Amino acid sequence: MNGNLEPEESVMSDNVIASRKAASVMKTVSGKLSDVIATLKWDCYDDVVVEIAGTSVSGIDVGEEYNKKWQSPIGTRKYNKDAFIVIKNLSRSPFTQSQPFAEGEFKPRHTLEIKNDET
Repeated sequence: MNGNLEPEESVMSDNVIASRKAASVMKTVSGKLSDVIATLKWDCYDDVVVEIAGTSVSGIDVGEEYNKKWQSPIGTRKYNKDAFIVIKNLSRSPFTQSQPFAEGEFKPRHTLEIKNDET
């Protein structure tokens, strides 16, 4: 026999366990996601990115000695319990840069009044 498989011995690494849990979740999500993509009529050639949102990044330099319970070194990313996955279709993004008004097109409802408080 080439090893000891006692019950208290850890056989799988944490990475393998996390991968198996992720695969289990994906079985449930995959069908729903496929239906939503079909509803949105996305194309197989669209530029799609997957991002994690609902995270926080420490922006405070805490120095060498800090309270590890309450503070994190600068640049440390924490995933909140309510973090979520965002799937963006960059090919169908409605983003367009704002354009200036054409000559004579801008007609505000209220005119600008400058009051001179010198009395």
